[in-house]
Amino acid sequence: MTSTDTHKDVAILMGSQSDWPVMRSAAEKLAALGIGYDARVLSAHRSPEKLRAFAMGASAAGFKVIIAGAGGAAHLPGVTASMTLLPVLGVPIAGKVLDGQDALYSIVQMPSGIPVGCLGIGAAGAANAALLAAAILALEDKALHERLQAFRQAMSEASPDLPSGQV
Repeated sequence: MTSTDTHKDVAILMGSQSDWPVMRSAAEKLAALGIGYDARVLSAHRSPEKLRAFAMGASAAGFKVIIAGAGGAAHLPGVTASMTLLPVLGVPIAGKVLDGQDALYSIVQMPSGIPVGCLGIGAAGAANAALLAAAILALEDKALHERLQAFRQAMSEASPDLPSGQV
């Protein structure tokens, strides 16, 4: 799964294919802002060597930010962050037990020295991870900064000042 853009600044990682419905929210926000991405299934538990190769080569491959979503023990964001200097944004994904709180605690409680930015549980967290990645990239990309500013302005304009149905 990749965007149609040939230059991909953001990697979207997920621990399993079942995480895609949540992580798709990140992909959709990135695509809407014109940010190239590459989405991959890489498990810290089932495919650690593939994850290691990806994380250690991500910067050289041109990625600038990594968004990593996982449920349960949610080791993917932390393990990824331990193998790259790129910013890693973690998205906890609700599983069958604890509604994603286990993943949230796993991602947010990283040991000192290996930072992971932790977003909210689920699709809203994935969308916000994409927007945070966009803000990071916009620090050095004026055109993206303008697109992000336009996105925020449109969101503001779409927000009603009064409740609907008010008399």
